[in-house]
Amino acid sequence: MLRRNFLASGTALVFARPGFAATSEGGFEITRTEAEWRAMLTDTEYAVMREEETERAFTSPLNDETRAGIFHCKGCDLALYDAKTKFKSGTGWPSFYQALPNAIGTKDDRKLLFFVRTECHCRRCGSHLGHIFDDGPQPTGKRHCLNGVSLTFTPETA
Repeated sequence: MLRRNFLASGTALVFARPGFAATSEGGFEITRTEAEWRAMLTDTEYAVMREEETERAFTSPLNDETRAGIFHCKGCDLALYDAKTKFKSGTGWPSFYQALPNAIGTKDDRKLLFFVRTECHCRRCGSHLGHIFDDGPQPTGKRHCLNGVSLTFTPETA
């Protein structure tokens, strides 16, 4: 094989971005067809939640949400994060140090060359939420850096 062809093949493998829906068929409690997802989500929501894209920083109103309440999955309304675990990370995305029990799943994200991240998704419908990093506050030291378009917020009632 020519060196040029070998390098081109390797580059294609490194930058290949399979959508989450393709890797999650049959593995979640709630499943929808592509047409059903597209009908219920905006183009941006679909790109983030089903194709693992990232919304632009500082564009989500949920980044500035400070009320008590619960953040839910936009795809299936599963409760994911208590607002008590939200903190200002300065990154431009809603950030939490801990998910609710049995709310999220994780997998390795190898889309960036020479760097593996931990991706998190809704454990019930597989919607891509964001990534988890080891630079958050105590008590966990984790930063769940999430796309606001993947979430809805239900404020606590008095």
